[in-house]
Amino acid sequence: MSSDAPAGLRFRKTLLFLEKHIGKNEAILDLGTPNLLSRAMHERGYRVTNTRGEDFDEQYREVIAGYPADCYTSFELFEHLLAPYNILKEIKHGKLICSVPLKVWFASAYWNNANEWDRHYHEFEPRQFDWLLEKSGWKIVAREKWASPDKFRFGLRPLLRFIFPSFYFVYAVKNLPGSA
Repeated sequence: MSSDAPAGLRFRKTLLFLEKHIGKNEAILDLGTPNLLSRAMHERGYRVTNTRGEDFDEQYREVIAGYPADCYTSFELFEHLLAPYNILKEIKHGKLICSVPLKVWFASAYWNNANEWDRHYHEFEPRQFDWLLEKSGWKIVAREKWASPDKFRFGLRPLLRFIFPSFYFVYAVKNLPGSA
């Protein structure tokens, strides 16, 4: 991936985390419509399928039943759902690589009044997200926190997000040999 990619360093860090834990022979379902990151995963040799814009709060059973996969990825998606527990519980086995924005003390959750799909219903503390995963049957294998790794933008909030961890990445497994 070139260094001039729209989310440069953030994408590279995400791809490195993915490469640490997921083999390129595994079928990946990326929860979300096709995007620059799923394209970068495909360019790195991963077999990636994206969902088609389903409402994961309402259609979580249909999504999981309709897209067989060995691994599920979700990058900054669960914070948009009213009930992320449902889709996480519905996945019966496999691997999960996901990231969520961290709740930070200096900012309230992101909210776009003009677009209901561009709102954060949740921003998580790591322990809250860990509990959500564990309660829905996942075993966390690895986790990392990152400050916003991309170019600094002017303003107090961007400065603080550049300094303090603002993303939480998790690799988890469910019902795999050795995952109990």
